[in-house]
Amino acid sequence: MTSGTYSKTAMLILCGIFAAITAICSLITIPLGFTPVPINLGTLAVFLTGGLLGKKYGAVSITVYVLLGATGIPVFSGARGGIGVLAGPTGGYIMGYIAAVLVIGLTTEALMKRHASQGKAAPAGLMAISMTAGLLVCYALGTAWFMISTASPLWTSLVSCVIPFLPGDAVKIAIAALLTSKLRPLLTAGNS
Repeated sequence: MTSGTYSKTAMLILCGIFAAITAICSLITIPLGFTPVPINLGTLAVFLTGGLLGKKYGAVSITVYVLLGATGIPVFSGARGGIGVLAGPTGGYIMGYIAAVLVIGLTTEALMKRHASQGKAAPAGLMAISMTAGLLVCYALGTAWFMISTASPLWTSLVSCVIPFLPGDAVKIAIAALLTSKLRPLLTAGNS
């Protein structure tokens, strides 16, 4: 979606809606017990936000989500909020959402522009690659912070915070890529 299709006000409303969707998805959690990082749907919302809103408005949306949580509103997994959550072991993953949405938005915009010039929608497979790149950035930032905040070595951190989540993240990427490849052309149709 680009600002050429919708007014700035409409885009800011969409930013708020996607911040709310991210909060709701983050509240749907399954604790694992062996790690402080739960399974949640927050990354699904990040994938959709970057894919549908693009880098600029996607970043605004996820930043609003992070700021709401930082002020104490319980929008993070486990219905938690506050600076303490961001300073804790999972805070790097939450902050990584912003970087991830920037990567996803930037690459998705490039894919859409390239395929639109050919009169086609970008395939879901390419969207999935874009979302995987965003996830890798989120994992890198989150795992680095987890290692610092818990004094854990890399392998322990990967076993606790990355490896168990890969199958679920693959499913979330597949869903988000399919939705983005179908919905984004409809949202940007007014630009052509």
